[in-house]
Amino acid sequence: MTTSKTTYQNTHAFAKAQDTQDPLAHYRDRFYLPVDTDDNPLIYMCGNSLGCQPKSVATYIEQELNDWANLGVEGHFEAEHPWMPYHEFLANQMADIVGALPSEVVVMNTLTTNLHLMMVSFYRPTPTRHKIIIESDAFPSDRYAVESQIKHHGHDPAKSLILWKPREGEDLCRYEDLEALVKEHGESIALFLIGNTNYYSGQCYPIDKITQLGHANGSKVGFDLAHGVGNIMPDLHKNGPDFAVWCSYKYLNSGPGSLGGCFVHERHHHDKELNRFAGWWGHNKDTRFNMRHGFDPIPSAEGWQLSNPPILSMAAVRASLDIFAEAGMKNIRAKSIQLTGYLEYLLDDLDNDRISVITPRDPEQRGCQLSIQVQHADRSLHDQLTKAGVISDWREPDVIRLAPAPLYTSYEDVYELVLRLKQIL
Repeated sequence: MTTSKTTYQNTHAFAKAQDTQDPLAHYRDRFYLPVDTDDNPLIYMCGNSLGCQPKSVATYIEQELNDWANLGVEGHFEAEHPWMPYHEFLANQMADIVGALPSEVVVMNTLTTNLHLMMVSFYRPTPTRHKIIIESDAFPSDRYAVESQIKHHGHDPAKSLILWKPREGEDLCRYEDLEALVKEHGESIALFLIGNTNYYSGQCYPIDKITQLGHANGSKVGFDLAHGVGNIMPDLHKNGPDFAVWCSYKYLNSGPGSLGGCFVHERHHHDKELNRFAGWWGHNKDTRFNMRHGFDPIPSAEGWQLSNPPILSMAAVRASLDIFAEAGMKNIRAKSIQLTGYLEYLLDDLDNDRISVITPRDPEQRGCQLSIQVQHADRSLHDQLTKAGVISDWREPDVIRLAPAPLYTSYEDVYELVLRLKQIL
C-alpha cells in the first residue's frame, strides 16, 4: 500500500489518487454494489452484516443447476465440479484465509450449529471444572449457545458463565483483566470462547495470548471469527486454539444465511475418543457407503461433518473464495489497514463532540470495522446517514458500525461518507 496515517489528506483529490494507485481497486468491479430507487450508487459500509454479491455467483450456481438438470444423481461424480468432494474444493482457499492447514478447515452447516458441535467436543465439564469465559458483550447467539450448553450439562449459567468485561467507564476489554479472571477462577474454567473481532466495539483480541493463557490453565480455547474472517489474519494453526467457527456471508460475501466454516487443530484429528455428534459425511470416505460400518471419523476437520454438502450454497462460497485467492489475503489485509485508517483520520478531522470512535486505534487490535458511539444514544444520526445514501447499521444502545470492506470499498467512498456525515452534523 502507498500511504500511512501520517500522510493522509482530507481532500477528494487525495482519495481519488489513492484509488488510482490501489492494486486491488479493480476488484470493486467484480461485485454488485447497491443502488437507490433512482439507480444512484449507495455507499455500502455494511459488509460486517452482509457482503456484496460477487458478479460471478450466478455463473457458479448456474453451472450446478445445469449439471443437476442434465445429469441428475450422476452429478455427484460427473458434474463439472463433482458434488461428492465439492466441500474439498473450498478447503485450500479457506485455509489460506484463516491461516490453517487444509485438513484443519471444513465448510459446513451454519455458524451457531458449528459452535454447538464444537462445544460437544471441547466443552466437557466436570463437577470441579465447568465454567466458560466469554466477553461480556459477545454476540447474542454466542451467549445463547453457551448458556444452553451449560444448562444441558446440568450446570447453572449464573455460576458457570464468566464475563470478561470492560472496566467502568470504558468500552474495550483489557487483556490483564482476563488474566485476573483466570487467576480468580483457575481450574474451574473448562473453556474460553471469545468472539473475535467483537461485533459491537470492533475490538480484535490477541488470539495467540488468549490461547496460551487458556492452555496454561488447562482449559480448551475456541474463537468465533464471524466478524474477523476475511478481514483479519488469525493464523489459527500457528496460534493453536482448539477450534474456531465463522460464517461466510459477511466479509466472505457468500450470500444471506450462507454456510459457516470450522477449524479444528490437527492435534485433535486422530483422537477417536473425543466426544462428538456424528453424521455420515464425517465417516471414513473409503467405507462411507457401506452402511453397516460403525462410525469411523475422518482424521481431519471433515470428521465433524454431519450431512452431505448443500451444493448450491457452496457454489456461492466458491465464487467468493476464488476472488480472495486471486487477490491474496495479505494484500487484502494491507489495504484494509490503510482504508480503515483513512476513515479514522477523516472522522478525527471532524472534531465533533457528538460522535467518538470506540474501536481500538491500533490496527492490530481491529479489523476493518470502526464503531462510532453517538452521544445520548440518538439513532437519528444513523437514519439521516441512510437518507443520505450511506448503508451502515445501528447497534443498540448507541453505536453506528462502519465497515469499509477492502475488496469493493474505495477511498473515494470513505471520503464521500465522511463528507455526508459532516453535512449532517
